[in-house]
Amino acid sequence: MANSSRSTAVAEAFPEPRSHSLAEDIYGLATGSVMMAIGLTLMKAGGIVTAGMGGVALLLSYISPITVDVAFWLLNMPFFLLAWSALGRSFFFKSVAAVAMVSIWVAVTRLSVQIDSVHPAFAAIAGGTSCGAGILAMLRHKAGVGGVTILSIWLQRKKGWSVGWMSFVLDAAIIVAAILVVPSDKAIYSVLSVAAVSGILIAYHKPGRYTGY
Repeated sequence: MANSSRSTAVAEAFPEPRSHSLAEDIYGLATGSVMMAIGLTLMKAGGIVTAGMGGVALLLSYISPITVDVAFWLLNMPFFLLAWSALGRSFFFKSVAAVAMVSIWVAVTRLSVQIDSVHPAFAAIAGGTSCGAGILAMLRHKAGVGGVTILSIWLQRKKGWSVGWMSFVLDAAIIVAAILVVPSDKAIYSVLSVAAVSGILIAYHKPGRYTGY
């Protein structure tokens, strides 16, 4: 009886996690996309790159007339196939929505905000943290926000590898490419931005910790 009563008390104190509602998913993706847009805008103004497909999109914007929002959408399209085949339809549709929202909000921010000057160190820390928090918000609602994130989630599910550490490794390749495009000092600040993004994921995206209340 004592054990039964104790189990009942624990169950009442820690109820089973509830799934997010559709409205909560939409709001979560919208919030994450706005944070991503702010982060990418800051880093674009600082002349640096960052983690994930956002970083590749920034690179393309420096060497071509393609804007960050258009590049972000085009770069992520091939990874939608992986999301569909390996991670399920729900993840696929949410990921497409997340990438579309980020692209739209980056375009809106580009047309609405004019930043004349920002120190690359601030762009790296504040922009990277904002992007990391945006990615985290979308992951919490079971959506990928770019090819690197989708690939990292797939590897986590298949191999049990950390999303944060896998993202950091994949992003290292992006930074190597950045060295060939941006000045050396901007490349160093780009490393800082990657650390800021990955730090959020390493600290806060851990399987089993988030219960969905």
